Amino acid sequence: MGGVLIGFAVIGFVIFVGWLLARLNVVNQEGRLVLNKTSFFAASPALLFIVLSEADVGLLFSSVLAVALIGFIAVAVIYIVVARIWFTRDPSRIALGATASGYSNVNNIGLPVAIYVIGDPGFIGPMLLLQLLVLAPLLLTTLDVLTAGRASFMGIITQPLRNPMLIAAALGALVSALGIQLPDPVLAPLEILGGAAVPLMLLAFGISLGGERPLQPGSGRKEVALAVVLKSLAMPVIAYLLARFAFGLDEQLVYACTVMAALPSAQNMYQYALRYDRATAVTRDIVLLTTIASLPVMLVVAWLLKPA
Repeated sequence: MGGVLIGFAVIGFVIFVGWLLARLNVVNQEGRLVLNKTSFFAASPALLFIVLSEADVGLLFSSVLAVALIGFIAVAVIYIVVARIWFTRDPSRIALGATASGYSNVNNIGLPVAIYVIGDPGFIGPMLLLQLLVLAPLLLTTLDVLTAGRASFMGIITQPLRNPMLIAAALGALVSALGIQLPDPVLAPLEILGGAAVPLMLLAFGISLGGERPLQPGSGRKEVALAVVLKSLAMPVIAYLLARFAFGLDEQLVYACTVMAALPSAQNMYQYALRYDRATAVTRDIVLLTTIASLPVMLVVAWLLKPA
């Protein structure tokens, strides 16, 4: 578990730096918008392109991926129904909350978890491809359409085609599918930009914590609580039941599916919320609280299910 603790410590340190910058008034709350826009329009697209251009798209078709996808759909549907009936009628807010309830932090925490808890980094690939090629484009397209206002029909349906994240994901997947080997002069600047994506997101997240304390009255605490319960508790249970009984996977795969399902919600959710100015406090608190809850949950899963 040492590697997992290191992974959490690295993320926590960068978030702390962002919080400290805000508390010392080095960067104000407007500064987080600059960081987020830089990440959304430049750094994150570069990172997406590099990751997907080097990935094996064939990994999208596996039992492990099926467990992750069905688990995501289950918690997202539960969130949508409960939130729509009791909490809010804002479709953008519901879309972000539902996605945050199942979208895992595969990039930052998932890798050390896969290496040190499961013992096989190969489990990162299917989940990463699922989220980057399916779930993120679906959410971004939904937010593009919902926030298009009174744009024309053609403007609405072509809005996703002007989204840099979606364009980068599509191009990266195309490069991978065609087996194109990109030369170093092309990859080098993209790697520099892509390397800034995660730090920029984490710094913006930390700055937001310096401006307003989590779980403030009127910030959507019930929505946050619902998402945290679904992500931290319901999703690992659903993943376990699916892997064990629906797909009949062996002990190692059941363990892997359950551990990966216990990952916290990804910082990408806050980035998207900030970009579209929807449910920023809700998504920020979901990311923060699921990150705190995920470590003890994964320790319990390892204790109960880890094969001898």
